[in-house]
Amino acid sequence: MKAGLTLLALLVVSSGYFVNESFAEISENQAFLLEGSGFAVTEEVIRISEVDLGLSSQNQRGSTIDFLIEDGFIILDEEEFLISNLQGKFLREAKYIRINGEIESSSGFDTSISLFGRLVDESKDASVYGFTGRITTSDDTYKVIYTTKLSSLSKINITTTESKTSDDSTIHILLYSSVQKTADNLTPGVNSAIHLRFFSQDRISVEPGASITIVNDDVASHSILSGKPNSDRYIQYTADGRISTGEILPGESVTITFNDPGFYRLYDPDYQWMEITAYVFPTSDSLNLGTQSNSKN
Repeated sequence: MKAGLTLLALLVVSSGYFVNESFAEISENQAFLLEGSGFAVTEEVIRISEVDLGLSSQNQRGSTIDFLIEDGFIILDEEEFLISNLQGKFLREAKYIRINGEIESSSGFDTSISLFGRLVDESKDASVYGFTGRITTSDDTYKVIYTTKLSSLSKINITTTESKTSDDSTIHILLYSSVQKTADNLTPGVNSAIHLRFFSQDRISVEPGASITIVNDDVASHSILSGKPNSDRYIQYTADGRISTGEILPGESVTITFNDPGFYRLYDPDYQWMEITAYVFPTSDSLNLGTQSNSKN
């Protein structure tokens, strides 16, 4: 087991996790998704682990920005842990990320977590971080290692005039989204990541009370619900009752309104690979969002 851990550590170091000097542009009052996977290890077992967190950046002090983790889960094999009291910091202009706090197991027991991430590389859309740390349950302490992607949510500006609706507030269900797309079934020669998407935008942030229009450009009917993610690969979400569009026929559209602050996970119950993550900021007058980078693909 110790030899395996040593080899794993060498692989991480040699892949550049701890030596990359690239730079992530992070600022106050942004919403992000941190998604990735890796392993949780004890002296006895190695468990597959996944992380999916929604976070919002808060106040900045020098090169440090605090953030709150407001939504998400961590999975150890088939066991799901929900966010209980988890927060963190972007350090040294986001070259590093620290996360500490508690998550709650399905049986209701608090589990402590401590993670430290280092920036590996970045594009204009997202940044890759390597994380190491510990998860301490009531039964054991796991050493964990993750490879994650941090992506920002695009700010949608809603036009308030009655005579005109902003194109930014319209999201299209893309053609053939009812067929799950993979790199293997794309048209030969097409390698653009846009062809793997199901919505024209799938990572957005809005202010409380804002409405967006969803247009169905597909050949099949769709419906959009909001819900909480599950660890079940076949039933990925449980509806929470906040958003429910009913059937959207091909060529038709529907308008939905985000009344309550927080993260919304929107999905199609018939085609659960189709999802949108929306973040509604708690207040509208105290935030100066500016222009954010595009969402991840």
